[in-house]
Amino acid sequence: MKKRFIAGAVCPKCAAMDRLVMFEDQGVTIRECVECGFTDNQKDLEPQGELETRVNQVDMHDAAAPADDDVSPIKILH
Repeated sequence: MKKRFIAGAVCPKCAAMDRLVMFEDQGVTIRECVECGFTDNQKDLEPQGELETRVNQVDMHDAAAPADDDVSPIKILH
């Protein structure tokens, strides 16, 4: 059983950073905190969709804005 540390991960129980390891046991992925002994497995974790960020949000103000057909480029130099 080869255990791998998860860089930058924080333990959900003790909040220790860089103390979580992941390994596979009988086809189940398990994560474990080497600081406090907390463990959980992939079956315990519910799949989540993509987190909503400012990049993937649809801004209702932008979506409802009318298209501006009178747009023309500006020439700075002759």
